[in-house]
Amino acid sequence: MKQIPKVTDSRPDNIKALKHDIRNQLSNIQLAIEQLRFEIQDIANADCKFYMDTIATSCEKMTSLLKDDLDGKK
Repeated sequence: MKQIPKVTDSRPDNIKALKHDIRNQLSNIQLAIEQLRFEIQDIANADCKFYMDTIATSCEKMTSLLKDDLDGKK
């Protein structure tokens, strides 16, 4: 019978790295939104502000989900 090779499970490390990378990208998006708000504050219409707020809120929620998961919360 052929033996199945033993594989070291490194998923927790991979998941930590993935979460770290996702948090970095979310931070980049949040910084870009804040800079965009500053750059176009005089010309942004209500729709533009709504979309920027939606993006910022979604980033905050995703960051919170990642943080809650890391802390063991549901």
